Amino acid sequence: MAKEYFFIPDLLSEAAEQTAGILSRKLHEGHGVKAVLFSFAAGEELSEHTASVPASILTLKGTARWRIGEDQLTCGPGSWLHLAAGTPHSLTAQEPMTMLLLLLK
Repeated sequence: MAKEYFFIPDLLSEAAEQTAGILSRKLHEGHGVKAVLFSFAAGEELSEHTASVPASILTLKGTARWRIGEDQLTCGPGSWLHLAAGTPHSLTAQEPMTMLLLLLK
């Protein structure tokens, strides 16, 4: 029988700091959520895109500049962002940055 919970005691220990590129690692998928840990090197970008499901993002380390529609936000450690499905967004890491992405199904 599958467990009814999933536990990671230290999310940052699951992410390697990037000196180049972007690293993504799926941590969990099930119970209506997909959890992906992203690590970005300084200056790395994700071009504008959308998600087909609602998404929540928690910045764990570093800072990133987000563009959401016409708005620009700077997110740092402890910042939480929730996007409705279909919301255009992009980001640029200002420094090495780690975030947790939760795609809600």
